[in-house]
Amino acid sequence: MLDIKTLQECIEHKQYARIRSEVMDMNEADIASMLEELEGSESDQLKVFRILPKAIAADVFSYLPIEVERKIITSLTEREAANIIDNLYADDASDLMEEMPAGVVKRLLAQTTPETRRDINHLLQYPEDSAGSVMTVEYVDLKEEYTVGQAIERIRRTGIDKETINTCYVINQNRKIRGTISLRMLLLSQPDAKIGELMEENVITINTMMDQEEVAHQFQKYDFDAMPVVDSENRLVGIITVDDVMDIIEQEATEDIEMMAAITPTDKPYMKTSVFETFQKRIPWLLFLMISATFTGKIIQGYQNALAAYSVLTMYIPMFMDTGGNAGGQASVTIIRSISLGEIEFRDALRVIWKEIRVAVLCGITLAVVNYGKLLLFDHVGMQVALVVCLTMVVTVVVAKIVGCVLPILAKQVGFDPAVMASPFITTIVDAISLVIYFQIATRILGL
Repeated sequence: MLDIKTLQECIEHKQYARIRSEVMDMNEADIASMLEELEGSESDQLKVFRILPKAIAADVFSYLPIEVERKIITSLTEREAANIIDNLYADDASDLMEEMPAGVVKRLLAQTTPETRRDINHLLQYPEDSAGSVMTVEYVDLKEEYTVGQAIERIRRTGIDKETINTCYVINQNRKIRGTISLRMLLLSQPDAKIGELMEENVITINTMMDQEEVAHQFQKYDFDAMPVVDSENRLVGIITVDDVMDIIEQEATEDIEMMAAITPTDKPYMKTSVFETFQKRIPWLLFLMISATFTGKIIQGYQNALAAYSVLTMYIPMFMDTGGNAGGQASVTIIRSISLGEIEFRDALRVIWKEIRVAVLCGITLAVVNYGKLLLFDHVGMQVALVVCLTMVVTVVVAKIVGCVLPILAKQVGFDPAVMASPFITTIVDAISLVIYFQIATRILGL
């Protein structure tokens, strides 16, 4: 089997016939992976891509990262590029067109077939991250009055260019979806049986304007390989397949992870993002968090007299801030993930808060008991100071977990991404609150 080292040697010695022969027995995804590894030399990528047989070139192209696709497509002649686009599935072609300059898109579409232009333009009209933008228009549709024999003949005639033929969609004269029928059912039924009598009429559909994250939830809920996409009048306009959903899940998970780490999300892989681009994604949140953290300093400044009278109180400030931030972060990450999976809605807020309060009390008391022993045995502080520290620990953990669970739910309710309310943001808020709690308790118990 051809590997990247052998491929580079073949290119160096211009053994193009060998490359063409070897790739014929390889999987298209493996060929795409090797092309991506040749990224250091765009000319080598283009050489290998031109060598590929036309029968597999479009399939290999669809597995490439979008930035490699863009480099290759702009290096080909317009006729060669149009031939690749004509052989891509419409959803893959529209994704590529979205990343290309408008002038290039116009020239390429002018060279493609009318059917390809129609399908791409149809998909490009939908908002980004909507079901309509990720669906494909390559599916098999059947009429209720077809017999099984006629349906199978239609699948044989048109199925070669479809994304999937495992499930076929039954529509009426107005293209409104009436039901679905599986290829298995067709093969096991009598040739003269009517599709309308065999189809499954209880159809779960997706609206074109549904957010792609909700689309992923629908696939998870119903465990389908493909789902039909309909417009506002229930007319079938496309399907979404499970391979598209896998891409959505990866994209949404990456976005959530980046936002939870206070990084503006990016579509590029880490190694392909420049230093300046990485800086641009990180600095806004760092600036915001730095400025908001100045409130912590203001709070400490406001209690200088208390700290002067009991300087021992100073050494426990980092412990409260860290513990409060960690406790709030635990709650927020758990709630954010549950919201993403559709396990928690706004109506569950009171139940979530009540649960987190009980968890927080157990955690706070446990931390306080352990800390009380440490304060008396190792720090040798007075009973009153130990009481202040332990009581603050319990209250801080309770407040931190309430803040950590409430903010993501509120963010979701008002239309923000809950992942924004993750550990860095929660920590900044809880730091300030924990200091106020600490000094208020110290003031009352120690009489400052």
